Amino acid sequence: MSTKVSNGKVIEMSYRLMNAKGEVLDQADSGSPFAYLHGAQQIVPGLESAIEGLSVGDKKNVVVQPEEGYGEVNPALKLVVTRAQFPTGVELKTGMQFEAQGGDGEGLVFMVENIEGDSIHINGNHPLAGETLHFAIEILKVRDATEEEKEHGHAHGGDGHQH
Repeated sequence: MSTKVSNGKVIEMSYRLMNAKGEVLDQADSGSPFAYLHGAQQIVPGLESAIEGLSVGDKKNVVVQPEEGYGEVNPALKLVVTRAQFPTGVELKTGMQFEAQGGDGEGLVFMVENIEGDSIHINGNHPLAGETLHFAIEILKVRDATEEEKEHGHAHGGDGHQH
């Protein structure tokens, strides 16, 4: 049985994600590791390809450019809409998120960036779009995915679903 990171394996890892300034943006430690199904597009492509072939105990620092991470900032997803375009009675606040349908019918998450009277500035880019991501990772566990995990396209925790 291969214990190397490869497609169809469930990987548990600890990681620390930092931006270019060294600020910690997210992390998972060995006591509560991050688990995912390798090859199922559950993590950014640049990180997934960089850890392919690693084994349990391997540690690696990975730098992921925006095009292999959350993409570049798309100016077309930065919009100014009117308050009238929101349901009556919704209290709009800077930082709140909502889902709207894109031109292709797919749901996009937007965040309210600024409110100027009836003009609402919204942004549908991922919060980390345009960022160079710096990961410090350690592979903690590699195992074969169960048939159910393969069917569902994601890892389940030790006690069943980890959704």
